[in-house]
Formats: sequence, structure tokens, C-alpha cells
Amino acid sequence: MELLVNIEKKLRNFTLRADFAVRDEVFALLGASGCGKSMTLKCIAGLEQPDRGRIVLDGRVLFDSEQGINLPPQQRQVGYLFQNFALFPNMTIAENIRFVAKGSRAERERRVRENLARFDLTELGEAYPAELSGGQQQRAALARILAAEAKILLLDEPFSSLDHYLKWKLELELREVLKAYGGAAMFVSHDRGEVYRLADRAAVIDRGQMQPVRTRDELFQNPETLAATLLTGCKNVSKAHKLADNLVEAEDWQLPLHTAAAVSPNLSYVGLRAHFFAYREEGEDPEKNIFRMEVTDVIEDTFSYLIMVRRAGTNARRIRWELPKEEWRRIAAAELSLYFPPEKIILMDS
Repeated sequence: MELLVNIEKKLRNFTLRADFAVRDEVFALLGASGCGKSMTLKCIAGLEQPDRGRIVLDGRVLFDSEQGINLPPQQRQVGYLFQNFALFPNMTIAENIRFVAKGSRAERERRVRENLARFDLTELGEAYPAELSGGQQQRAALARILAAEAKILLLDEPFSSLDHYLKWKLELELREVLKAYGGAAMFVSHDRGEVYRLADRAAVIDRGQMQPVRTRDELFQNPETLAATLLTGCKNVSKAHKLADNLVEAEDWQLPLHTAAAVSPNLSYVGLRAHFFAYREEGEDPEKNIFRMEVTDVIEDTFSYLIMVRRAGTNARRIRWELPKEEWRRIAAAELSLYFPPEKIILMDS
């Protein structure tokens, strides 16, 4: 299975431009609210029409602005999972599935049985949606999508309106569903954790502009752009400029930092995730990326401490350092030395 998307659509404050391919994988679009990620899914499903471009699913053209092709949603073989699952409340789960199944009566009944079994819903076939848990409703909605012979699943922020406990339960269920399904799926989210746990590959969308598609690990280890770095959860970012091939000046932190990766002349920012710093007992040694820091605030979180620090004797922007409670209780100092690992420093050109 292959989905090819290359579209543009003018929105209120920017133009959405999406260009990517999805194969037999779980593919994610990560972006802030209103960036165009859900609109991308709606264009693929046929719920919205791009201004120009082309969408091809498994060799079949769904949309082509030049050729005047724009198949309606019911002809696209695309399964769209709405945030509220959109099950028909007055139909049983079996009736929901039967409603979309195609073929003769015998074929439709076979699809109902197969999809109830596929999602472990056989004993709930005669139940109504209101009688099911959130996870069961999600599985029922996916069963209905697949009974319609969808070639790809599109999941529009499937957990966005749920509390943390239910969200985690449904995410675990969805993982099992996607494993059993074995086909292609695409989802959009503003939650970096969901993307990291569920996706094989991902791309960031920033105000309609889609950044290069990366593997999950590539995106989180080396996000490359400011938007991707912030969306993947980095709390420490500073403006920066190049001093040498492996040396930068982090302007906001007032620190010269040695880097493992070569520095581009177009460098604009550097970042370092809050849990990558390391405590050192010795004093300051800039040649080893060890700096004397003063503690400006200690914030107790659920299972860790967030220590706000800045370079001692300066008015630099504060840096967030996160560490386990037991570790901080052993250190608990007003001033200390921190190591900035060169291999963990994120370099960003834009």
C-alpha cells in the first residue's frame, strides 16, 4: 500500500503545503493546534478539497487538480476515525459495521463476523455504543472502518479530549489494534509522547509548512529546526552563532559550548533537553563543557525536581534541569557545576 500526497490549500492565515508518502507503516504529523495537520487528513479523506495538487492511494487517483479528479469520500477507501468515534447511537455495534459493509448479504455478514472477531468484540455485537467503554467504542469504530474495506486508517487526534488515565488505556488498545491490523495508518497529534510511542516515521507541520519526513528516532534525536525541537519537547533553547567547527556561543545562556557535530555557518539556535545535563563536583572548565551554575529556583514535580539554573555571576536566561528527587536531595546546593554533553546539543539552522 502506498499513499502519495502533494497538495496546497489556502487557509485563513497561511497556505498549507504537504508533500509526503506513506507506505505500510504508522505515520504521524506532529504540530501545534491550528497548524494544518487535521486539514491534511480531511483533504486525504475527501472531507475538504485542496486548491491544487494530487493524492494517490495504491495507484488510484483520489484527487488531481489538473485532471479535474476529486472522488467523494465514499469512493476513496479511506477510513477516517473521528475524535468522538461517530458511531450511530441507535444501532448496535454489529449494525454499525453492517451499515458500511459492501457485497451480498452473505458477504456483509461475513465482514461483520470477521471484524467483530478482529477487534475482540464478538460478545458485544448486540450492544449499543453507550453501553461500551471508551476503548471498546474506539475498537468498534475501527471495526466499522475496516468493514468498509479501507486501505488506510486516518486518525484525527484520537486521544485529545480524554483524561490521562483513559487516554493511556485507549493508546494501549490502539497499539494492539494497529499491530493486528498490519496495514498503513496515519495520525495527527500535538502530543510528542503519542508520536514517539506509536509512529514509525513522522513529520512536523509548522503553520502549514511540512518539514522533512524522518524516522521517529531521527526526529527526536536531531530535530534540526526550532519548530521541531520545541514540538518534540525540548525546554532549553538559546539563540546561537558559530565560533568554530565544533564550537558555538549560546547567546541567551552566555555559554561557549563544544559540540560533537560540525556546526553549520547558518546556525541560529542550540538546544539541550532538560534531563541530559550531568552534575559535576569539580569547578568550571569550559574546555570540557563544565560550567559553574547558580540555582534560581527548585520546583518539585510529581516524580522529579525541576532545577532552574543560570551561569554563575551573569544575568543569562535560565536553564531547566530535570532529575530524580533522590538525586537532587543528595546535591541540594545553591551553586553547582553542570556538564553539557557535546553529543546531546541540538543544532538548528532555523
